Amino acid sequence: MTFGDTLRRYRRRRRLSQLELAIRAGTTQRHLSFVESGRSAPGRDLVVRLGTSLELPAREQNALLLAAGFAPLVPESDPEGPELEAVRDALRRLLQGHRPYPALVIDRYGDVLATNDAIGVLTDGAAPELTEGRWNAYRMALHPKGMVPRVRNPAHWSRHVLGNLRAELDHNPDERLASLITELESYAPPSADVPHLGPAVPLELSSPHGDLRLLAMIATFSTAHDVTVAELRLETFLPTDDDTATRLHHYS
Repeated sequence: MTFGDTLRRYRRRRRLSQLELAIRAGTTQRHLSFVESGRSAPGRDLVVRLGTSLELPAREQNALLLAAGFAPLVPESDPEGPELEAVRDALRRLLQGHRPYPALVIDRYGDVLATNDAIGVLTDGAAPELTEGRWNAYRMALHPKGMVPRVRNPAHWSRHVLGNLRAELDHNPDERLASLITELESYAPPSADVPHLGPAVPLELSSPHGDLRLLAMIATFSTAHDVTVAELRLETFLPTDDDTATRLHHYS
């Protein structure tokens, strides 16, 4: 695929006209048209401006540069490598500081990289194969052998999880994420008639200490200059009431 084809694909995904993108990137529609058709070769600076104007994640900005024949702009480190030791230390402190409430670090696909010791609130009773190795938080959330038997509002919860993933896929198409969503959809109960509750959908979860009501919050590194770090998500769960807060202390 040529650079022009790659750029056109990203532009159409963002539902932008050539004129709209040209204005954002500080160039002309004529020049952008020549670049997309292959009649003009873009400079590195223009490619970077186009990637920024398209609001591409770091990984996709690198892909755009590579398609134009330039080296990637943002490095991609090994998540277990020494260069990210400071990041891992910071995340470990955040995870432990969130106790007795569950928290975990996931990548863009929901694969779990680290947790605190309150994670049993979510994984209690799950099939062992769902927590082996680098397990997947989204699969745990919706798999019938995962959290679902203890979820009191499965239709609302699955709609919330899948809705967020579909929005991510729509904004940044990815074959692996699409495949994961297809798998998760096969687990989800029908939700066509379930009213949409907006972004703040509580997770209502049964436990040996009583029912829990939790809200999930996701934090990211907004200024990360590394693909791996930019794709990390710190997901924390907070009690919505005093009873839930008290019950969570029994897990600590």
